[in-house]
Amino acid sequence: MISCDCNHLTYPEQNVTIPNSKTIEATKIAIEAGFHHIDCAYFYQVEEEVGLAIRSKIADGTVKREDIFYTTKAMEKCKDAGLAKSIGVSNFNRRQLEMILNKPGLRYKPVCNQVECHVYHNQKKLLDFCKSKDIVLVAYGALGTQRIKKWVDQSSPVLLDDPVLGDLAKKHKRSPALIALRYQLQRGVVALAQSLKENEIKENIQVYRMAVGIGVLK
Repeated sequence: MISCDCNHLTYPEQNVTIPNSKTIEATKIAIEAGFHHIDCAYFYQVEEEVGLAIRSKIADGTVKREDIFYTTKAMEKCKDAGLAKSIGVSNFNRRQLEMILNKPGLRYKPVCNQVECHVYHNQKKLLDFCKSKDIVLVAYGALGTQRIKKWVDQSSPVLLDDPVLGDLAKKHKRSPALIALRYQLQRGVVALAQSLKENEIKENIQVYRMAVGIGVLK
């Protein structure tokens, strides 16, 4: 599954904020394009805007509420109250997942684990473990790490400029972004695709129309 990631739309601690209207517009475009899994988190302060966009597209008949998977923090009480379909975790390693799975009296096993995962950091061992426990790995940064100066060495390679991705993109007549997303899709990973641009959002959903697997990337 390819999902729309709304978490890149604002960075409060860096005073970088996208106007509310842009967040709402991008989320609506994503739903109209066919995205049904919308990722969000309290830290990025866009939950209200994303919620407004989802309500709007439900109201106009584009989707039904049961069609939308909205990922945010959820706890057992929320599931008990019917406020959450499932419970997932984020940035958990194998040891941390095992601690939860082995917790006495556990009622709801996490259905997914969201971690940074892309061609340069493919999380193979963690992915294998998650599959063995029937936990879906959700990849943020699927198109490369967000290049925020505070967090990332600016001299590090840019994933979408990678020559191997470029060669595969030319071979399959697709963009490097679609190759990177297809790589995750064929591994059974849910990839979060980030963009505010309508053309890129609509292009990302085309990954399902790629008939050929990307067997070169391991």
